[in-house]
Formats: sequence, structure tokens, C-alpha cells
Amino acid sequence: MSKDSETLAVYDAEADAYEKRVAEKSSPGLQAFLDHLPAYAHVLDLGCGPGLSAVAIQAAGHSVDAVDGSAAMVTRACANGVPARQALFSDIDATNAYDGIWANFSLLHLPRSEFEPTLTRLQAALRSGGLFHIGMKLGKGEGRDRLGRFYTYYQPDDLESALRRSGFTTYSRTLGAGRGLEGTVSDWMVVLAHG
Repeated sequence: MSKDSETLAVYDAEADAYEKRVAEKSSPGLQAFLDHLPAYAHVLDLGCGPGLSAVAIQAAGHSVDAVDGSAAMVTRACANGVPARQALFSDIDATNAYDGIWANFSLLHLPRSEFEPTLTRLQAALRSGGLFHIGMKLGKGEGRDRLGRFYTYYQPDDLESALRRSGFTTYSRTLGAGRGLEGTVSDWMVVLAHG
């Protein structure tokens, strides 16, 4: 999570509603991510929320380093059996540490100016050829939703260009739409890439 206190406060206050919404639907791209991981992989779940994806990653036989900026989300993830810790995106400074990184609709809270430097740090955190999943909402500009969360929106080609400049090679992309916590339907894109 970014250091935006207003966004973090929303996730702390809405942790129950968020977990219920996440539990109602499967995470787009999760099965593809699991299918491409090596056996017994070490995975960073970046912005783990209540830890439901991390539970699935663990159940597939992998170890998970689950982090979230929201204290309430970390508490929920731990209650769901995930060894989660509180950390911001800027706290991730590992090198050659992970076989995969699961960044599912978390990096969209970064200001545009911080996005590519963060991607570059994440690419360095992956082992050679490591797997990177990113989910982002599509659109243009930056701003807050009606709940007060900060978002930066990308067009598909812009997102893939940012990934390429940060050292990633795109493997696949999936487009879709879904209803979020604030109740509106948003277009999204999920990209699977190699570091």
C-alpha cells in the first residue's frame, strides 16, 4: 500500500465489507498465476487485504510473504491463517527473493510518479525469470473515489509500456469489468509478466 493515510483509513474502516466483497468472487488471474509458478515457490502478496488470495497460494504448496499497509487488513489476513505483516510498497527492498509477486489491484493506489520506480524495485525483488501478476483499473488520470481512496488509472498500452520499461516481459493480459467496494462497475486489466 502507498503511504496515503486517507486510503489506508478507508481500508481500516471498511475491512469487513471489503472481505465480504472479495470472498464473493474469484480473483481474476489467480489460477493462471498458480499454474505458472514453480513448485514450492516463495511469493510476495503485495497488498494482501484479508489474505484470501494468499490462502489459495499457500494451499497450492507455496510460501507467502503477505503485506498490507492497512492494520485491519493485516489482522484479517492473520485470522485467515496467513502470516501477514504491515508494510507499505516503499518498504519492499528485497533483491532476488521471490519466485512470484502477486500485486492484485494494489499498485493502483500509487501516484503515477511513484509507479515505475516501484515496478523497478519489484522486478529486482524477483528471482531471474520470476512471475509477476498485476491487476489495475483502466481509465485516465488520478483521483479519489467516493469513499476517499486514491487511484491512478492506466490504459492497457500505457500499463504494458511501464512494465516493459521496468524490466518485465508481458506473458498475457486479460480485460474485464467488475463492481468494487464503492459499488460502481470499473473496467480492469490483469497482466501476467516475467521479470
